[in-house]
Amino acid sequence: MTMLRWFISKTVREACAAHKHYRRLLKAQRDILAPAAIGAVQVKLDELSAAIAEGHTGKIRIKVEELQFAADKNIKPYPNASWRENVEVLLVALAVAMAIRTFFLQPFKIPTGSMQPTLFGVTSVPDFTKINYWQADKVKERAELFEQLKLRDDLQIPTGWARIKAWLHGDSYVHVVAKNDGMVDSVSAPTKFLIFNIKQSLTINGVEHTIWFPPDFGEAPLVRRAGLEPGHFYHKGDDVLKMKVSAGDHLFVDRISYNFRKPTRGEIVVFETRGINNPDATGVNQMPQDEFYIKRLVALPGEKVQIGDDRHLIINGERLDASTPHFERVYGFDPNKPPHESQWSGHLNGTVAATYGQYSNLPYFPDAATVYNNDGDSYLVMGDNTCNSSDSRVWGSFPAQNVIGKAFFVYWPLTDRFGWGNR
Repeated sequence: MTMLRWFISKTVREACAAHKHYRRLLKAQRDILAPAAIGAVQVKLDELSAAIAEGHTGKIRIKVEELQFAADKNIKPYPNASWRENVEVLLVALAVAMAIRTFFLQPFKIPTGSMQPTLFGVTSVPDFTKINYWQADKVKERAELFEQLKLRDDLQIPTGWARIKAWLHGDSYVHVVAKNDGMVDSVSAPTKFLIFNIKQSLTINGVEHTIWFPPDFGEAPLVRRAGLEPGHFYHKGDDVLKMKVSAGDHLFVDRISYNFRKPTRGEIVVFETRGINNPDATGVNQMPQDEFYIKRLVALPGEKVQIGDDRHLIINGERLDASTPHFERVYGFDPNKPPHESQWSGHLNGTVAATYGQYSNLPYFPDAATVYNNDGDSYLVMGDNTCNSSDSRVWGSFPAQNVIGKAFFVYWPLTDRFGWGNR
């Protein structure tokens, strides 16, 4: 009955709040108050409880006033009470936010392009990271360089409403014009406040050029992505930097579902890199051990895995195709077209990658005949951007316990990938 009165009567709600407040204060100060003071306040608390149960609004108001009078007389006032309450509310809000992040939904930002075009990492125009300096075909390398230089020169930076609209789509623009003649002496790391980039600077012949609120450049630093040439001489008024940077997708990770079931093939999972070994030629592990990666789960514990020359996975002798749940887009490519960066092109083994001039150092899947035995309680994952993904083709499987959740909802930027539609 009291619950019903609480919903329909403002007086009852205010009385319940006052009762809770003074009861909490009395409990907090019980060890420093005299017994008589405790008794006086407790009596008024009990009388207010009885009045609330009775439901007579006039009596409730009287008992609230009597409780306030008794509390003011007997309970010691806290200094800066309003500040204390605000801090308490803030701490409770932070605790709730941390609990949600830890057990339910965790924000995650995608820095790289390994899942494109399903989920985008940070991209830019121009993007000098696309130039494959390792490839043997130097003519193709030069063509890629000229392509990026042309994109830089042709880039038009919008203004007004068009600039705001671009920002809503996650696009930021960086434009630095040389203030003086000279070469770039240095480029600083971004100055951060919490998770925000405040400024970044570069120095040309001793003169600092500041970029305010620089965008996130992903894993590639500004120098690499913008193609700042060492030793290049700039004249006053030259474009030193001119680029558009598109933010990587920001999404929520569902951390609760896998507490009740195991991950299934094809789901996009987020996992810790701890325990994954990716040694270089000297045996030093190149895999960071304290980061989170996002990839598509392709193989479960105990399965035998191959990558055919047709760019399709073969699990326990059975070929996956576009009818396999979660692989509709991955295998929906035209087999007559070569694999291409940031397009659904299936999965490449080492032989096929080398044929098309892609990175082919894939030790666990060098050719179609190689069978990977996924022993133990472990998973294999691969990126949807088969031309640009460091995944289980490079470093094998990882413990199933490393999975923290699955991709749930893209909340930024406001593109066609916004929402639940990413598979």
